[in-house]
Amino acid sequence: MSDGRYRYKYVDSFEEEKYVYSWKLDRNDRMPAGKKAELSLREKEKQIAADIFDQIVPDGGRMTVITLVEKYVSLKTGVRPSTEAGYRTVLNLLEKEEFGHKRIDKVKLSDAKVWLIQLQKKGRGFSTIRTIRGILSPAFQMAVDDDLIRKNPFGFELATVIYNDSVTRESLTREQERKFLQFVKEDNHFKKYYDGIYILLNTGLRISEFVGLTKKDIDFKEMKINVDHQLQRYGRIGYKIVEPKTDSGVRQIPMTPEVAECFRRIIKTRKKPKTEPIIDGYAGFLFLDKDNHPMVAMHWEKYFQHICQKYNKIYKVQMPKVTPHVCRHTFCSRMAAARMNPKTLQYIMGHSDIGVTLNTYTHLGFEEASEELRRLSVGE
Repeated sequence: MSDGRYRYKYVDSFEEEKYVYSWKLDRNDRMPAGKKAELSLREKEKQIAADIFDQIVPDGGRMTVITLVEKYVSLKTGVRPSTEAGYRTVLNLLEKEEFGHKRIDKVKLSDAKVWLIQLQKKGRGFSTIRTIRGILSPAFQMAVDDDLIRKNPFGFELATVIYNDSVTRESLTREQERKFLQFVKEDNHFKKYYDGIYILLNTGLRISEFVGLTKKDIDFKEMKINVDHQLQRYGRIGYKIVEPKTDSGVRQIPMTPEVAECFRRIIKTRKKPKTEPIIDGYAGFLFLDKDNHPMVAMHWEKYFQHICQKYNKIYKVQMPKVTPHVCRHTFCSRMAAARMNPKTLQYIMGHSDIGVTLNTYTHLGFEEASEELRRLSVGE
């Protein structure tokens, strides 16, 4: 070349003439002063020959990250609505991000890491980024398997790149639980939610299971709650009845007399709409909003948030963040502290893996440890 570079001409699988250039012919040659280090022309020739021999599609098939993910998602049929919503969220993100329009053969391992780090700096949480990577990694692996690229740039452990900023959910102490319930019960505005919150704290129900309950699911004769579905609401899909997360989610939860009394009050004071809402064949939902639609998890998340805000404005001793999941967490820890049989607790919680019951939810503290030591000492 007139500028001193070496050039190699070849024909790719699209039968198009292509050229590569380098400032040095062989790897042992010196780079000209002031030029950025690069592979020699002979090394680039070998890479091209290897790609042609291995039938690697040139230029990554000219696919961008977003077109790759779209192809990957299109092959995922019969997924849960929540999974489908997750796919759409990631596609919408890629559409807005420069990274989404990058050609897949140009994405290096460092590019993938830098992008995820930037997402966290922009305020994306660890769990959200984990979901994003959980879609991109198999999508790029599909590209590897289809001979579009050689390596998966997302084939790394997420925790080695970004820090886990997820807040560990702690259960409420007995005193916190008592004060929280008392505050709700005595507050003129929030007391209408008391029965629902009491049930969440004393059954271990997931919030999506709780809002999906209908009058038929409450068996006062056998004193049990029949759980075989969840209620979800998605942006474009709307209300949807879905199966529990696992087969273990289908269960019958025993009711205490206090829980049963809460359900009786809820049913007695339940709104009677002119037209009963029906979702996928289910009717008689226990909680309806102002538009006579079934309440969903978002409603209760907001109620808990407003209750905590009001409580902490009044009292100096602050109430920690309380959510429907904290209620479930608290119930499980409380039952474990009471030495409920682990397999029984696993059944009530609807966990498919007892390790989740034992290791994730049972965060017992000094109070429980002291009580257990006193019990063992007396036993001796």
